[in-house]
Amino acid sequence: MLYLLDANALITAQNTWYGHRRVPEFWRWLLHHGEAGTVKLPAEIYAEVESGTDELARWMRDTATKKALLLGETSEPSAVQRVLSLYGDSLTEADLITIGQDPFLIAAALGHIDRRVVTAEVSKPKRTGARRHVPDVCSDCGVSWMNPVTFIANLNFYTGWEASM
Repeated sequence: MLYLLDANALITAQNTWYGHRRVPEFWRWLLHHGEAGTVKLPAEIYAEVESGTDELARWMRDTATKKALLLGETSEPSAVQRVLSLYGDSLTEADLITIGQDPFLIAAALGHIDRRVVTAEVSKPKRTGARRHVPDVCSDCGVSWMNPVTFIANLNFYTGWEASM
């Protein structure tokens, strides 16, 4: 299984329970899974996170981090367009700004049964247009998704994981 991380999964981890200084093992665990090919970020999502000015952005700009976590594929324009169509017809420039890079994340999993999107967004099926959430768009196009807590449990993160290797 390839887990494709949404920017908010990393940002939430950094800003809450798994801060770099508080739980450095978590970030080494992510790199380990990135190097193993089980955790990646599409280039557009990666760029979104590394463009910041905080500790997470600095970590993302590190060459080893980028090598481990960056998905080595270019986005398929037809897949991105298919995902964008699920946000509605006649999207405005403002809508595209609101939607952000999410279509690239979902498109990277589109048509791949062995890929799963990991997002901190929660399903809000009543939302329409540019305000739709990632889980609902994923569900509409047959892409599997999960929240970060389930992701961490599935890949069995725990402090001290490195000692068991």
